Amino acid sequence: MTAVDVSVIVPVYNTMPDLRRCLDSLVNQTIGQDRMEIIAVDDGSTDGSPAELARFAERYPCVKVIRQPNSGGPASPCNHGLRLATGRFVFFVGADDYLGPEALERLVDAADRYGSEVVLGKTVGVNSRFIYQQVFARNEAEISFAGSGLPWSLANIKLFSRDLIERHAIRYFEDMPIGSDFPFTLEACFRASRISVVADYDCYFAVRRLNEQNVTHLSKAADRLYCLRRLMEFTVGLMPAGKDRDAVLSRLFALEVAVLLRDDLLTVERSVQQAVHECVREVADRQLTAETGAELEVETRLRIAVAQAGTVDDLLAVIRQDVEQGIAPIVVEGDRWYAAYPGFRTPGSSLPDEVFEVTAHAAGWAAKLDATQAVWRRNADGATVLAVTARSPLPDLASTATIGVYAEDLTAAVQVTENRPATVVQAEFTVADVVRASALTGQRRSVRVRVQARGQEGSAPLRAAGLRLPRPVIWRRGLRMYAVTPAKDPSGRLMLSVVPMTPGRIMARLTRRR
Repeated sequence: MTAVDVSVIVPVYNTMPDLRRCLDSLVNQTIGQDRMEIIAVDDGSTDGSPAELARFAERYPCVKVIRQPNSGGPASPCNHGLRLATGRFVFFVGADDYLGPEALERLVDAADRYGSEVVLGKTVGVNSRFIYQQVFARNEAEISFAGSGLPWSLANIKLFSRDLIERHAIRYFEDMPIGSDFPFTLEACFRASRISVVADYDCYFAVRRLNEQNVTHLSKAADRLYCLRRLMEFTVGLMPAGKDRDAVLSRLFALEVAVLLRDDLLTVERSVQQAVHECVREVADRQLTAETGAELEVETRLRIAVAQAGTVDDLLAVIRQDVEQGIAPIVVEGDRWYAAYPGFRTPGSSLPDEVFEVTAHAAGWAAKLDATQAVWRRNADGATVLAVTARSPLPDLASTATIGVYAEDLTAAVQVTENRPATVVQAEFTVADVVRASALTGQRRSVRVRVQARGQEGSAPLRAAGLRLPRPVIWRRGLRMYAVTPAKDPSGRLMLSVVPMTPGRIMARLTRRR
């Protein structure tokens, strides 16, 4: 029997009703069922997933269903699927997600055309799920880690040569409850002879469950800290020193370490705070350099410096200042800038001045603003806008800097005024523009501030920790309805969320109003 072109591996655990859409998107791929096999590994589901899998397996010969006791994560079912795969290529699909109809055909064609062992297909978010898009700027025959955005897109939703996987015995780490796809994907990309990108077609739709709970990233702190250390050690052990490894480590600091230092660190138990402090200090002392910290936000950079030089209470005091009182004032001494957080020249503090120095990132620090108000209103042209008022503790920002507010590809109308001892920035996003620029499946954008000052250009997320958010606005685009919502991420940063309104959601909304 001739081997199929691609084995699609789907780890399944309690994903109804999204599972049905996922499987429909797979059996209807234009590559044809004779060129693919679908290996669905049911990891002990207790909802309607087993019955749905059985229905598809009975109807479609290309669907194979394997059942196993619950393993607690996707690593075991992915490895189980790999053991059964027979295709020239393998592709992993989350059971919540789905593919564009031509996805597998385009990915396999690209792999054969370029001689690639890994191919990335453009991934888009559904229901405002955030997906990094840098690597999908254009079709690419060959990319590397450095300079391509690849380190920010190391999820396993890629086409892999099965020969590559088997030749190097690449498998998921089943002892990693969080992030087990990162080392698998990293090693496959590192060992691949060529990595290509298909960016001109929406291949993969990553779905954000609207009923998901807003659980702190530190809800399973021991697992997260263990996995972070494993990821750092694995990266250093796999990749030789150089630009590619620095790019991957930079991503780990900017994402995995940064989330440990978000504002919600204040809300967890003391033992968790101490464990986070110890872990951040350990990995920073070992691996943080100018190159591996290149992607760090200026706020995270300072928090890491405090964690390295100070106690857990020093770190918590800095975070508490941002949450309860807003951005710290700047102390200017000649050409040097210092952020005046607790511990900076405080009697009894042992923290040196350089921990708080932000001179090299002055423009990035000047871009740190606190949002104080967000309201819906009509502008002078009669358009509905989200009007955001923000404050900087720097009193002369209006006269010394150029300020812009944006949300990815959307630029707000901005007015800057001095209101000593501070600077006030007013930004307006037109709702029609926000919806028009969003994908049909919805989109979530981070609102950021960009500043040109002191011969530098820097940017920072717009902080909204104490902001009272207005209710969503319902907006029509063609025949579709969308909910446009200003929101905050777990670190109190302002987001613009656009979510499509299905008939069920519209009826539920009307019922709540009644």
